[in-house]
Amino acid sequence: MFRSNLFKKISGKNLVDKDQLKIVYFLSLVVGLLSAFAAAFLKNAIHYTHLFMTRGITDEKSGFLYLAFPITGMLLTLLFVRYVVRDNISHGISRVLFSISKRRGYLRAHNTWSSIMASTLTIGFGGSVGAEAPIVLTGSSIGSTIGRFFRLNSKSITLLIGCGAAGAVAGIFKAPIAGIVFVLEILMLDLTISSIVPLLISSVTAATVSYFLMGDKVLFSFNITESLVVGNIPWYIVLGIISGLISLYFSKMTLFLEGSFEKVKNQYIRLIIGGSVLGLLIYIFPAFYGEGYDTIMTLLQGDSGKIFYSNISVNLADNYLLMFGFLAGLILLKVVASSATNGAGGVGGIFAPTLFIGGITGFLVAGVLGNLFQLELPDNRFVLAGMAGMMAGVMHAPLTAIFLIAEITGGYNLLIPLIITATIAYITTRSFEKHSIYHLELAKRGELITHDKDKAVLTRMNWKKEIETDLKTAGPNDTLGDLIRIISKSKRNIFPIVDEYNILEGVVSLDDVREIMFDQEMYKTTYLKDIMTVPPTYIDIRENIEAVMEAFRKTGAWNLPVLDNGYYVGFISKSRIYSTYRELLVEYSEE
Repeated sequence: MFRSNLFKKISGKNLVDKDQLKIVYFLSLVVGLLSAFAAAFLKNAIHYTHLFMTRGITDEKSGFLYLAFPITGMLLTLLFVRYVVRDNISHGISRVLFSISKRRGYLRAHNTWSSIMASTLTIGFGGSVGAEAPIVLTGSSIGSTIGRFFRLNSKSITLLIGCGAAGAVAGIFKAPIAGIVFVLEILMLDLTISSIVPLLISSVTAATVSYFLMGDKVLFSFNITESLVVGNIPWYIVLGIISGLISLYFSKMTLFLEGSFEKVKNQYIRLIIGGSVLGLLIYIFPAFYGEGYDTIMTLLQGDSGKIFYSNISVNLADNYLLMFGFLAGLILLKVVASSATNGAGGVGGIFAPTLFIGGITGFLVAGVLGNLFQLELPDNRFVLAGMAGMMAGVMHAPLTAIFLIAEITGGYNLLIPLIITATIAYITTRSFEKHSIYHLELAKRGELITHDKDKAVLTRMNWKKEIETDLKTAGPNDTLGDLIRIISKSKRNIFPIVDEYNILEGVVSLDDVREIMFDQEMYKTTYLKDIMTVPPTYIDIRENIEAVMEAFRKTGAWNLPVLDNGYYVGFISKSRIYSTYRELLVEYSEE
C-alpha cells in the first residue's frame, strides 16, 4: 500500500512540490542510513579479515606469507566475481559516472553487496588498494535500487545515487561536508536547492551512524593543534607543485599499467603476473600490504622509524640517502602495487593509494627541504597537506581534498596550507591533463556528463534509438516504375538505394522524381542509379552524439544515413534529434 501510494505521487513527475520533496527527503535519509551501515560493515570486514590472516605470524616467517596472502585474496576475488557475480564490478566510481550519463541512473542491484564482498577478499588479504571506490559504488547502487523500486524518474534516481555516494564517503571517513563536495566535484551533480538538502540529509545521517558504530576509530584519529606559520607558505606551494607532478605520474601510470594487464586475455595468467609483482613489492616494502592507512598514522604520530622496516636486511635509519631512496620507492612503486592488484583481478579503488602517496610525499618534501635549508618544518602538517595535494591532483577535486583532510583530522586551523597545496597541485595537474583519472576514459568516448547543461543533456541522449529504419529501399538497377510502386506503399519521402549486399550507394528523394514520376514512358527506361544523389556525408553507428551534431552542422542536412562498416542501417533526422533533446532538457532542468 505504501509503495502504491508513492507511485501515485511521484511516478513520472519532477520533484517540485512539497509532498514529492518530502518523499525524496525521507528516501535520502534511508539511503544515508544504509550507506553508513555498508561502510561500517566493509571497514570491519576488512579489519577482521586482516587480523585473522596475520594472527600468530612472526617476523621470521612474515615475508614469505605476505607473498602468498595477496595472490590468494585476488584468486578468491576472481572466482567470486566470475562464478557468483558474473559481472564487472571494478572501477566503481567510473561505473557510477557511466550509469548517470548513459543508463539514466541504472545500477544493477547486486552492486549493493558484491563490491563489499569482493573488496573484503582483496584488501583483507593484503591487496594494495582502497575500499572507498567499492563503498561508493555500493552506496550509489543502494540509491539507484531504492529509486527504481519506487519508480522515480531518472533525475530523482540520479539524486539518490548522489545521496548514496555522499553517505558512503561521509560514513567511511566521518566527513559529512567532504561527502557532499565529493558528489558535486566527482559525480558532477548540479548544486541546486532541490539537490543540496537530500545530500545534506544523507551525508549527516551517514556520519552520525559512523560515530555511533565506530566512534573515533574511523581511519584517522589525529588532531592538529599548532597554529599556522606564515613563513612556511612558500614551502606548501613547492609541495603543491611536486604533488601535482606526482599526481600526473600516478594517473598516467595507472591507466598504462591497467591497460597492459587488460591485453593479457587469460585471467589466470594476469593473476599470476599481478600477484607475483605485488608479492615481491610487499616483500621489499611491507607498507604496501593493505590500504596503507597504518603507515600514514605512523607518520602523523611522529614515529616515522617504523616505516623504514623492510624484509630485506638493510639498516635504513642510519643512512640519509637510503632513507630518501626508500621513501621515493614507496611513492613511485605504490602505483605499480595498486595497478597490479586491480589488474590481476582484485577489486579496490585508488582513493587509499592516493592518500598514501600524498602522505609519504609530504613527509619526504618536509625532510628534504628541512635538510637543504636548515628548516624546522612540521612533518605532520606536510603529511596532511601532501595528502590533500595528491587527491586534488589525481581526482581533480580540490574542494573534496581540502574538506576531507580537514574533517578527518579536526584540522581546520590547517585550512590555509590545505587550500594552497590542493589548489597548486590541481592547477599543475590540470595544465597537463584536462580530466581526472575517473573521468578520462568516459570523456574520450563522449560519455561524461558535466555541469554544462547542454553537454549533459547531449551525453544522456542515446541517439541510436532515434535511427529510422522504416524507410523503403530500392536497388540501383531498379527502374523509375519500380520506385513509383514503392512510393505508393510508403509514407516517407526518402528512398535509400542499396546494392545486393546492403551497401548504400545513394539516395532518391520525392523531390528528385516529382517532375517525371507521372511520365509513364520513362518508367522502364529510367534507372535509379542515374537519378540518385550521394548524401553529403554519413554517420557511423559507433559515433558519439557530438559527432552526429557536428555532421548536421557542417552539412546543413536534415537527414543523414547511418552506416555500420559501410552497410546501410537507417536514417537519422535533425528534427528528431532536436525533439528528443528538448524532452531531455525539460526533464533535466528545474521547473
